[in-house]
Parts: sequence; structure tokens; C-alpha cells
Amino acid sequence: MSTIKRQQQSLQSLEPIEAPAQPMRVLLVEDSKVLTERLSEMIRQLPEVDLIGTADTEEAARAAVGRDRVEVLILDLHLRQGNGFGVLRSLGTAADRPSVIVLTNYDLPQYKEAAMALGATYFMDKVRDYDRLPTVLHELFIKTRSRG
Repeated sequence: MSTIKRQQQSLQSLEPIEAPAQPMRVLLVEDSKVLTERLSEMIRQLPEVDLIGTADTEEAARAAVGRDRVEVLILDLHLRQGNGFGVLRSLGTAADRPSVIVLTNYDLPQYKEAAMALGATYFMDKVRDYDRLPTVLHELFIKTRSRG
């Protein structure tokens, strides 16, 4: 089954909701231009999500988080300059820090442990978990909107 077909099926299986007045603000941090395009296309199909931007370096990611009221950060560990661990460290422990979905090719136990210790909400493998991303974003939307 093609990736696009699996994505469409995954999107169709989500519990339908009306597009909210204020969708969840998502920043995508990924160094691969091809994957950034594919992920952006997938994310833009979700009515509850507003993809507010992309970044491919640690510095650009930190600047965007500080400037753009990011609610969810989709974060690769390997970036064009710097790395995802630096971005995670920069988020600190503030109550308003975004939820972080680490989406990486480096699905190693020590990387997962380090990312979770730095506050990642999810740790996902780009190959194995790619099709789960819409579901995870939907779950985060439901979770964040039910708080308040």
C-alpha cells in the first residue's frame, strides 16, 4: 500500500471534529527538505492544526518557539546546524512549553531516554511511526483543548 494511501486511511479513521476557532499551533523542525514538504502536506490536512512554520536549524527552532506561541513542536534530532537535544534543553521547564513530538531516524534507546528526560512528549521513528503522526496530533489537540 502506498504511503499516500495509508495517510489518507489514517486521516479518515480519526474521530471527526469541527475545525476549532483556534487550531493548535504547530512548528515543524526538520532538516530534510523533501520530508518537510511531505510532513507539511500531511499536517495541513488536519483541520485542528495550524502549521505556523518550519525550521531546519537549532537556532531557527529556538527563535520560532520564543516568538510564535508554539503549542506543539515536531522535532528531528539531526538538524542542518545544531540538534534537537539543544532545542529540547532550551525549552526549560516553563508551564507554557510546547508539547514535543520527536520524529527521528535515530530510534535508539539512549536517544529516547535522553529526549524523554528533556521533556519530549512522544518519541517516534520516522519510518515505523510516520503514519501515526496525524493520530498523535489529534490526540494532543483533544488533550490540550480539554484542559481549558
